[in-house]
Amino acid sequence: MKSQVIREMSTQELTERLAEEQKQLVKMKLNHAVSPLENPNKIKENRKTIARMLTELRRRAMTSGQAV
Repeated sequence: MKSQVIREMSTQELTERLAEEQKQLVKMKLNHAVSPLENPNKIKENRKTIARMLTELRRRAMTSGQAV
């Protein structure tokens, strides 16, 4: 997911999507441990997407003056 798309999402949408992405990452890791995924780079992409979402949430919290 691109950073621009993440910036356009509302905070509520972003937190919901973040939870979904984190669940998906756990599932992918477990599946990869049992039998290798066709494209293990998807795990790396998912981690980066989660990091982008967390960064955006942190940026929003900093600009609104709230501590996280």
